[in-house]
Amino acid sequence: MEKLPKVALPVIIVAIILVVLLAKSAVTIDSGHAGVVHETLGEGVDPNKDALGPGFHIIAPWNRVIDYETRQQEMPEKMSVLSSNGLDIKLDASVLYEPDFKNLGRLHNQKGIEYKSRVLQPAIRSAARSVVGRYTPEQLYSSKRDAIQDEILEETKKIVEPQFIQINDILIRDVTLPATIKDAIERKLKQEQESLEYEFRLVTASKEAEKVIIEAQGKADANKILSASLTDKILQDKGIEATTKLAESPNSKVVIIGSGDSGLPIILGNQ
Repeated sequence: MEKLPKVALPVIIVAIILVVLLAKSAVTIDSGHAGVVHETLGEGVDPNKDALGPGFHIIAPWNRVIDYETRQQEMPEKMSVLSSNGLDIKLDASVLYEPDFKNLGRLHNQKGIEYKSRVLQPAIRSAARSVVGRYTPEQLYSSKRDAIQDEILEETKKIVEPQFIQINDILIRDVTLPATIKDAIERKLKQEQESLEYEFRLVTASKEAEKVIIEAQGKADANKILSASLTDKILQDKGIEATTKLAESPNSKVVIIGSGDSGLPIILGNQ
């Protein structure tokens, strides 16, 4: 009985060591994350090895895992840039990005866990300055806003994609101009809108007038043709025809007194 503790003690110690090693070897990666393995006894992170995906993993207890979020992330960015005529423009934008999972080891070795501040922010600011500098404040405020957003996206991609960062989109939420410039642009846009409305009214009135003239000309031409076709003989025939129909009507009492001009009878009814 006295020897049992002496035998059990090393077993207990070994068991504790194994539990500690197992605890240090077991790694769980959350959904939407990945891990790069830093080999303490090797050369750090091997860029040619795949990153650890979500789930349970066993690694050597002397190594450690650096966790990266691999889901799409948003980076809000407020920038002050200059327009083509040197005016200060403020952009409120969001960058939608994620690390390149297949090259996570290379991203870690070259840029590290702080790749957002080291690569992404300088890239978006550089691209915004380059693109906005090609446009006037009026274009930024109105017609070219979507085109500018697309151009900034493409320029940013050129910078960051070779550095193992994937850009999904750039959204410009707001463009802030100097107050005096904004007021001037809004007045100009209002004047242009009023001018367009006035031109529309003029065109509409012109078309209405043209329609009236055409209708009047048509009536005049019709009357001219009708007048030219109505001879005395035709008028006499029409009169006789009307007299006959009236005489045949059961509701009519007709008295013929002499004759009217052009030999037509004068018709007097009971009405």
